[in-house]
Amino acid sequence: MQGKKNYSEKLFVSFQLSDRVPKENFYRRLSETLDLQFLYNETRGLYGKTGNPSIDPVVFFKLMLTGYLENITSDRRLIDHCAMRMDILFFIGYDIDESLPWHSTVSRTRQLYPAALFEALFNKVFSMCVDKGMVAGHTQAIDSAPVKANASMESLELKVPANSIRAHLALVVEGDPNVKSGQSSATPAITAEPYQLRQLKRYQDKLKDKRSFGIASNHEKAELLSNKTHYSPHDPDARISIKPGKLRKLNYHCSMAVDTAEGVISHIQASYADKRDSQCLPGVVSALQDRFTENELKVTDIVADAGYSNGYNYHFLEQRDLIGWIPVFGMYKPEIAGFNYDRKADSFTCSAGKLLPVRATEYNSEGKRLKAYWASRKDCKPCPLKSTCCPNTGSRRIVRTAYDNEYHRAYNRQHSYTGKRMKKLRQGTVEPVFGSLTQYYGLSKIAVLGIDGAHKNMVMAAIAFNIRKYMKFSITKTAQKTLQRARIGFSGAICGDARVAIPNF
Repeated sequence: MQGKKNYSEKLFVSFQLSDRVPKENFYRRLSETLDLQFLYNETRGLYGKTGNPSIDPVVFFKLMLTGYLENITSDRRLIDHCAMRMDILFFIGYDIDESLPWHSTVSRTRQLYPAALFEALFNKVFSMCVDKGMVAGHTQAIDSAPVKANASMESLELKVPANSIRAHLALVVEGDPNVKSGQSSATPAITAEPYQLRQLKRYQDKLKDKRSFGIASNHEKAELLSNKTHYSPHDPDARISIKPGKLRKLNYHCSMAVDTAEGVISHIQASYADKRDSQCLPGVVSALQDRFTENELKVTDIVADAGYSNGYNYHFLEQRDLIGWIPVFGMYKPEIAGFNYDRKADSFTCSAGKLLPVRATEYNSEGKRLKAYWASRKDCKPCPLKSTCCPNTGSRRIVRTAYDNEYHRAYNRQHSYTGKRMKKLRQGTVEPVFGSLTQYYGLSKIAVLGIDGAHKNMVMAAIAFNIRKYMKFSITKTAQKTLQRARIGFSGAICGDARVAIPNF
């Protein structure tokens, strides 16, 4: 017999969310696992003792965490989504007949709370992962990626020359009635050095050539943009950056470190997009060591790509007793043809047996420290090789980086068996994590303005990633994986020995 369901709303109903949300539900298990009571003490100093009650700090961070777990970056959409999900209502502590906070309240609270509070929550979740045995600590893979800012290239405007601002301020101080004190105060000044602007002009003049810039250089709207001369009034902290094979955009720079044991994010931070990877490494490593010291773990190896190659970085890692597995990038050569280097004496000897000692310390246009070696004129003048060795100068001159020893050790590590294995380890550890954050954890675009807001977004995305990994982690599965790897390695060793032992008839 066919059934038919008749529906009419009841005026009174007895209902409890705890009866409807299954015990194996993710958010129910998360509410039983994650204790955020410490946030009350952390936020008490941010509020006064009078006025209307604020949003509950625990509720706010649970809403934020839900947004990144559900890949929702809009506060308005987040509130609508949570209101329709019984398991999320149970997680944040609201009943079905209670109204959730307004989306504007969530936005203002995010601006109110300092970045240190978000980092405190990150440290809490990271410590949970450490206590569960998910973090080894010894090897950290570091990488970075641009994250699109909430600003468009069409909004860029020219910066004001610094000299015109100084002249304007001088008129204000003198009391000129025709000059208003607020005029041009919001427009950033050009802070680049003159030699940098000259380099930029030469580069742009080269691009304007039809042969190198193409037909688009003749278009009436064609314009060459640079962070040295342009800024976004909508988000002044956003910077122009480009990734090979992609369009130029206004981005933020996301630096991240991942523990190689189970892929737990151990550090994440936002920087200006015009910074190089190598400039961010010291800050990332310092924060890493502080965090692992608090959790009674020690970092021994740092794995990164060639973008972090820098003489100072190699020296910095060695000073902190860290082994840097960073490929040497650029024009560095461990040896110079025709010249032997004596590391103890710090000098070169040419093929004619003449000595080139270190004579001066110099700095290039980027401020990098260099060592200059050159032979004496009396040695080079009668030399039969002068016409090919140094035809236009009085003596042969060699310029090397001041961190040549560090470069040499890094070069040897790079070409070792362990160095090649570390490269594969980095590619299989940190790069998939970046893909997950951009695709599933709301980091495809920064929806807020300012570098402080971008940093909070990145930290919350990392918290959501770590907490989901924490909830999925099983010691039994990890033990099975380890045993399987050990068996494969043992059988491979036996087969290898067998192949060697079998005679070739």
